[in-house]
Amino acid sequence: MSAMLPELVSGQSLPFAMPIPFDNSYARLPEGFYTRTPPTPVIDPRLIKFNRILASELGIATEVLDTELGAQTLAGNQLPTGAEPIAMAYAGHQFGNFVPKLGDGRAILLGEIIDRAGSRRDIQLKGAGPTPFSRNGDGRATLSSVLREYLISESMHALGIPTTRALAAVATGEHVYRESPLPGAVLTRVASSHIRVGTFQYFAARGDTGSVKRLADYVIERHYPSLTRTDRPYLELLDAVMEMQAKLIAHWMHVGFIHGVMNTDNTSISGETIDFGPCAFMNEYDPATVFSSIDVTGRYAYANQTRISQWNLARFAETLLPLIDPDSERAIDSATDLIGRYPDKLEQHWLSGMRRKLGLFTEKTSDATLIQNLLDLMQASEADFTLTFRRLADTILPNEHTPELRTQFKHPAAFDDWTAHWQARFATEPQTMEERAAEMRQVNPQFIPRNHRVERALTAAVEDANFEHFEELLTVLMRPYDDQPAFAHYAEAPGPEERNYVTYCGT
Repeated sequence: MSAMLPELVSGQSLPFAMPIPFDNSYARLPEGFYTRTPPTPVIDPRLIKFNRILASELGIATEVLDTELGAQTLAGNQLPTGAEPIAMAYAGHQFGNFVPKLGDGRAILLGEIIDRAGSRRDIQLKGAGPTPFSRNGDGRATLSSVLREYLISESMHALGIPTTRALAAVATGEHVYRESPLPGAVLTRVASSHIRVGTFQYFAARGDTGSVKRLADYVIERHYPSLTRTDRPYLELLDAVMEMQAKLIAHWMHVGFIHGVMNTDNTSISGETIDFGPCAFMNEYDPATVFSSIDVTGRYAYANQTRISQWNLARFAETLLPLIDPDSERAIDSATDLIGRYPDKLEQHWLSGMRRKLGLFTEKTSDATLIQNLLDLMQASEADFTLTFRRLADTILPNEHTPELRTQFKHPAAFDDWTAHWQARFATEPQTMEERAAEMRQVNPQFIPRNHRVERALTAAVEDANFEHFEELLTVLMRPYDDQPAFAHYAEAPGPEERNYVTYCGT
């Protein structure tokens, strides 16, 4: 196929254009919302990984995409029929500093489709070349960053957490130049939409209330259609986005996930996890955990994710003020009151999930103390977050193979005391121990994308062109709540030499 490349120009079709049932709505908005930008062709596209299950859900012919023509399409060399490639405009607060113009610097939205469930989904190429928003960047992505986002996003989906998805990874046959030349790749990403808090900020910062209203109406129609029947749809929109964010952040906290760069341009209006840059999963429990190399103040540390999500939502509320009420003081009062309720909303979702993690089916006011006492013990003992909760589930119906949990705590007697209170709590509920154990095993994963395992798989793929580790790790992560005895080593915590893990903004 590389021999054909000199005849290709960006956006030109090959003799056969792949049929994808696009139904593009965002591209019908005024052009100030985006810039029409075709992908830049690459030299030698090669399909590395194709998500056949997701493609089937989307209603895309898998037998066509999983071919050489599919590689050309998923690399951006060949535009499928009906595609309208655009780079979306948005702004954002990055580490608290407002940047009025960001936009898709290396991502191009091919279009939207209605999937088999009747939901509208974006199909986007990430790493498809420069756009008007690239700010002198090359618009490309490294193979390592593409494979990392593929692993993490699909793992998040398997864990039951709302997230963007990975449809395909394609090697480009070209090098991307960072500190050194690195293999390049393109990720095909799928999302409910790529609209962010920063998208609203882009127009609000320009005083373009008309475009803010146009965007808000579009979001309501696409994501929250029931709000069209309310008296105050824009205030209700704020409330709806708050609810989705509260659920999402609580989900993150339940599995020890740290996003690492919770800027407003990385805050999705649809409530999905988006932009897997310096993210990672916590090993030993410490609420101050930070992995990102650029987060020197701990702004986006694990425990700060609840506070920062409220801060981001306050920025969203500011963009909606002229729509909420023509009287600015009334608008501010209404929005402030709503934002002020967010911490309680998030805490309720967090408590609900933590109760499930501990096998509790009812609500007691003392549960928050019971949960916090366990977390304090875990922090004092540097206990592994994931394994502690999974092994608590195992202790409900122990056998001779059940690992000893109490010995992992520096003060086993204190853990014994906590366990006595936990078990006493069971007596207030009618569920059997079998029901309790089953519930806990459904929400406490055995397998997460351990940082050292992810890096090992990426190193083998990038340096040795060996994708066996990547494939095996992905297979394991697709069943996070199953025991999978043959892959038990993937559940192990990292050794001391593997714990000092640092992530970088590479995706």
